Amino acid sequence: MALLAGNIVFDVLLGLEEVRYLTADDADSYDPDRLGTLDLGVLYSVSLMVYLATGIVFIVWFHRLRKNAEVWAADLQTRTPGYAIGGWFIPIANFWIPRAIAAEIWRASRREPYAADGRGELALLNGWWVCWTVSTVTNWVSGQMYETAETTGDYTTASQWSLAGYALDIAAAVLAVLFVRRLTSMQHAKATGMIPAAQ
Repeated sequence: MALLAGNIVFDVLLGLEEVRYLTADDADSYDPDRLGTLDLGVLYSVSLMVYLATGIVFIVWFHRLRKNAEVWAADLQTRTPGYAIGGWFIPIANFWIPRAIAAEIWRASRREPYAADGRGELALLNGWWVCWTVSTVTNWVSGQMYETAETTGDYTTASQWSLAGYALDIAAAVLAVLFVRRLTSMQHAKATGMIPAAQ
């Protein structure tokens, strides 16, 4: 959760850089290498390291929870625990495999694994997943736009897409923090017999 919070901080800072670029009236006052006292090259580098660290820690956590789910409702798990790691790295399929695994972990971790899903029960998972997938696509599109940009208008459009990507990243990270907290709480409660899990 701390790493996810770190991603939020960097997304806010990098989003502010996009706002600064989009609202700059005087080209002479805009320094593309600095955001206030921050060196943008360093900021981007540290942001990437935090993002990669978050991905590694999240996948380790996800794999552990998938293995726990095997104990409580193995027959509800349609993919092996290895997919909780590998599923993130399969092109295109990584847009639905991890979400499906997360839903199965959720069901195994609740009080009644075999009960039908309650209305809105998976809303937190679905909200996080929609924000994450849309932000991934948005960031890819903005990256492609920056690579092919030739005019000021091209860079402005790319910057707008990039800003949208940062906003979606922030929403996804906030929902991911809530999801991690809730699912960890559910598994802890189930493992220790302290049911119901914390809301």
